[in-house]
Amino acid sequence: MLRAAYGDPRAAVELASVLSESQLTGLEPLPAEPATLAPALLRGHRREIRALPENTRRLLLLAAADQYPVTTHAFLRALTAARLDTRPLDAAEAAGLAHATAGGIVFRDPWTRIAAYETASAEDRREAHQLLARVLCDAGESPRRSWHRGAAALGPSRRLAAELRVAADTVRAAGEPALACALAERAATLAPELRDRTRLFGQAAADAWHSGDGDRARRLVARTDDDALGGLLALRAGNAAEAFDALLTATVRLAGDGALADRPDTAVHLLARATEAVIYTGDLRRCREAAAVADRFGLAPPGTLGGLAAAFEGRYDDARSALRATAGRCGPGGDPTLLIHSGIAALMLGDHTAAATATVRAAAAARARGETVTVSQAMEFRAYADFWTGRPRAAEAGALEALRQAYATGQDNGACHLQAALALFAAVAGEEEVCRERAEAARAYALARGLGLPAALSLFALAFLDLTAGRFAARLRALAGYGPGHGHRAIRHLATPLYVEAAVHTGDTRVAVAAHADYDHWARTVRSPDDLALSARCRALLAPGEDAVEHYRTALDLHAVGTREFERARTELLFGGALRRLRRRTEARDRLHSSLEAFEHFGSPHCAARARAELRALGEPAAPARGADDLAGRLTAQQLLVARMAADGATNREIAGRLLLSPRTIDHHLRGVFTRLGIRSRIELVRLLGQVGEDGG
Repeated sequence: MLRAAYGDPRAAVELASVLSESQLTGLEPLPAEPATLAPALLRGHRREIRALPENTRRLLLLAAADQYPVTTHAFLRALTAARLDTRPLDAAEAAGLAHATAGGIVFRDPWTRIAAYETASAEDRREAHQLLARVLCDAGESPRRSWHRGAAALGPSRRLAAELRVAADTVRAAGEPALACALAERAATLAPELRDRTRLFGQAAADAWHSGDGDRARRLVARTDDDALGGLLALRAGNAAEAFDALLTATVRLAGDGALADRPDTAVHLLARATEAVIYTGDLRRCREAAAVADRFGLAPPGTLGGLAAAFEGRYDDARSALRATAGRCGPGGDPTLLIHSGIAALMLGDHTAAATATVRAAAAARARGETVTVSQAMEFRAYADFWTGRPRAAEAGALEALRQAYATGQDNGACHLQAALALFAAVAGEEEVCRERAEAARAYALARGLGLPAALSLFALAFLDLTAGRFAARLRALAGYGPGHGHRAIRHLATPLYVEAAVHTGDTRVAVAAHADYDHWARTVRSPDDLALSARCRALLAPGEDAVEHYRTALDLHAVGTREFERARTELLFGGALRRLRRRTEARDRLHSSLEAFEHFGSPHCAARARAELRALGEPAAPARGADDLAGRLTAQQLLVARMAADGATNREIAGRLLLSPRTIDHHLRGVFTRLGIRSRIELVRLLGQVGEDGG
């Protein structure tokens, strides 16, 4: 709402008061017209504009038309071409509404600019656009010239609609989807034929979506019969099962129309999006259905689709081949969506370095194309890679930024996935209240929309929290089941090593042995060092006494060539405990000190506490506490962020708004900060952070 209100809190409050229940909950898009957004606010601005002299209003209209809703930078040239006197602008400056600069007119705020445009008559607005179009004659200015020509049109025009369509194609190829949207939408309003209007509205909706304006995209797609675009919007903000059905229907329709020969890339792209819906839902039936459609029409399906279908059916050799082919296509440039699929395939294969490379390149390619909406999607999967490769603070910071972007661009399903990932990071950091808040929010949303991935991931975060706190509850066993909206095969795979650990503690190993057998089969097939290491750790946990030692050594040898540093530390912790019980004190001490150092780096106090407890049982002192100036080592990434905001004077409510948490959770964070730093007030926090800054900490 703040973005729709141009960042003006007064307008946002007014907007909230006139929205319907569906709009307030995000089920329907916000109104499109500024006059609808803040009528009371605009009335005051219009009165101020109307009180100005006519010549002043004319200059302000010209400046507003040059800036709103498309910026064209032609105001000064228009003044020269029309030989307009700029002295009437003094009245606008005296009223505090606008002032002149070397680059043109700067309005007091966006609402003043809108009022300056809307208070003018339709005829005056057309004249302003005609003048601006006339002076936009430099190379590269033709799209913006076409915009003004279209804005000055009296009614439908096939010629102008075609000109605007070409202009939209030009700027779209140049990576300016927001401008392409404006041009395509104007072309649609001028197109005499219904078929052309529908097609152009569809193009405008796609451009709006790629530029990050989800509300506008939803308004525009309602004026089309585009299953593909409707499915894409549902994929990111609606029911994932319905999104899959719409995307697969669009693929079949494209094939049924005989257009595959001319648009094979479009069909493959639609299948890629349908695969994303499968990934979100974890629905085996839909995975098979998409694979069957690809086979029926001779399409080369995305490797992630083939890999998922084969993995779900237990054909692990086929899954490995399909996923490796996809993971290998992660070179610089290219389609961001396909690069994201490369990252997902690499994650499934346990190659987190390749996953990080692919997702970083996907985000870069999306930015280069102006596809703001795709950046946060790439970050969803990059967070996993950052976390498992030993960069927990980078993972948390990146996920928080992606979460804000996802909400801002109307991608609530992506935001749900990120909330679940942040819940896992909080669980690792021992932040129980934060973990529960994020996990419960993600799970409630996910179950309502058939999102099996975030639903299962949030449950896994809670299960991990239980395990590290010594609570061996039934959550991990529940993750052995999966289905649409309730679980996910990928999270089942992720949870198996922890489930085996919990089962050993409770003595209920029958199901754990079967789960490990399936996990080991996958690990041996894909040959991921990390998966093989975790499988060896499971074997060690299930083995009696001395038999476990060689399995632990095998696991650590495999971890040495893998990337999952946190799991290596947990293996050392478990190995150290086993060695202590076998009275191998020297090696146990070395393993436990090594794991403690890693857990402190990860900011995982529960795991660090277990390592210290094992060292105390050996009669060994734990590693000394970190110095007061090492805040990054003593606080989690989120605690450090909260501490700095609080030291800057932000209230709990303000911090909560920025981090998308509740004020109660921020209070919990600050209490944790005070405890870890050994302080009792914000004043001491300000002093400590100031000392760290002076010392270069």
